[in-house]
Amino acid sequence: MPDPEDILMANRATKLERIRGNGIDPYPARFHRSYDTATATTLFEELENAEPADEKLQNVTLAGRISSMRTMGKAAFVDLRDASGVIQVLMRQNNLNEGFELIKDLDLGDHLGVRGNLMRTRTGQVTIDALELTVTAKGMRPLPEKWHGLRDVETRYRQRYLDLIANQDEIMPIFVLRSNVISGIRRFLDDRGFLEVDTPILVPVAGGAHAQPFITHHNALDQQLYLRIATELYLKRLIIGGFDKVYEIGRVFRNEGIDQDHNPEFTLLESYEAYADYNDVMDMVEQMVSTICKAVNGTTKVTIGDEVIDFEPPWARVSLREELEKRSGIKLETVNDEELRKKASEIGIDTVVLESRGRLIDKLLSTFVEPNLIQPTFVLDYPEEMSPLAKAKPDTPGYVERFEAFAFGMEIANSYSELNDPAVQRARFEDQARIQQLFENEDVDRQDDDFLTAMEYGMPPTGGLGIGIDRLVMLLSGQPSIRDVLLFPQMRTLRTDSTEKEPEEETTE
Repeated sequence: MPDPEDILMANRATKLERIRGNGIDPYPARFHRSYDTATATTLFEELENAEPADEKLQNVTLAGRISSMRTMGKAAFVDLRDASGVIQVLMRQNNLNEGFELIKDLDLGDHLGVRGNLMRTRTGQVTIDALELTVTAKGMRPLPEKWHGLRDVETRYRQRYLDLIANQDEIMPIFVLRSNVISGIRRFLDDRGFLEVDTPILVPVAGGAHAQPFITHHNALDQQLYLRIATELYLKRLIIGGFDKVYEIGRVFRNEGIDQDHNPEFTLLESYEAYADYNDVMDMVEQMVSTICKAVNGTTKVTIGDEVIDFEPPWARVSLREELEKRSGIKLETVNDEELRKKASEIGIDTVVLESRGRLIDKLLSTFVEPNLIQPTFVLDYPEEMSPLAKAKPDTPGYVERFEAFAFGMEIANSYSELNDPAVQRARFEDQARIQQLFENEDVDRQDDDFLTAMEYGMPPTGGLGIGIDRLVMLLSGQPSIRDVLLFPQMRTLRTDSTEKEPEEETTE
């Protein structure tokens, strides 16, 4: 039995040949638009009562994708959609003459240019009364069944173009908001005197964070390289070199699991400010996020499910030690590594795989503390084992000046008073390497000797910051999954000879 889609495509191919046979190029190189559909509609509403009729409403050219068609004898109505919205097109035989015959070769999804006069129909709808039609791109594939409400998640993520076509009013605003968030971050930091810079994506050492890197090989150099997992160590080199305030917004890559708030590549903001500490950065973060939230949403409040999250400063500040003790019953100062592992196991943490103290604390934090941090909250002062690049807290041995910011149970920011003692930094790197070899049997070069050399030239006190842009956009747009704020999320490639489906989302720490 023939495939229904093959029949529809064959029908479109016949129409394509008929269009060409009539001397029409179905894929022209250009078509000039006077306005987008939203501007044309607004202009008409402003000028429709002008006496005499304003010439701006005559011989207007508009273009877009055909989203609906209704034919009725010697007339037809078409809805034309572009990125700004939809406008109705009235096609009448007595206006188009022989051009009216083109209608029978048009399909839903085709791109069409129209020249005509703006008017309002008897039902009150702003319409362009067509005088000339131009095919700007003939669609050869039929749109999905029920394409006006495409809901299949698999199709939406894999074929984002179909998602945008079918769910434009719902989906496109999310990515406009995303763009505005990134523009707002740049504006905020630029206004504070920060300099935007670019640092390498292909790096010889996978440093600046603890994550599994993607590994590649440079043929000309005959050298193993990594896709960066962070921008930190290069940005701090710039602070050492004499820049006082720098930031970068860019992609980083971590060869790890996928879940609702993790994707193997994501957009990260990192900023570094000389002569600042994590207290200064805390103030900047709550000001930045609240300012951007208000700019893109008109308010500092965001509704996610049944929760109303308010980013208005000041945000709550809690101690990691105190919050962990309150939520899990474990007092970190009173337990050694083995006792911590035993207590963690007793309260449901998986300790089958032998892990470092820092990793166990991170699991406890993720399990017992993070899910309860619904309103924006700074969690302060982390154990040194979890933060090898952070400055020690002077009055609290074993802890460092670090915070993470959470909202709706999700981490959105991470910051340190940066460690700037080169001898201590070298010792921390060496301790970290020993721990990773002992507990993770890792064979990845983490020690950036050039960065340590740079530190020996002197790095001033510095406040550093990392913000996951994708997660921030999730919060500000009220989206439940990181895939909903990535135009092209990472998906497993499906074999063309298989009905294999994307696996359930994996969990990741």
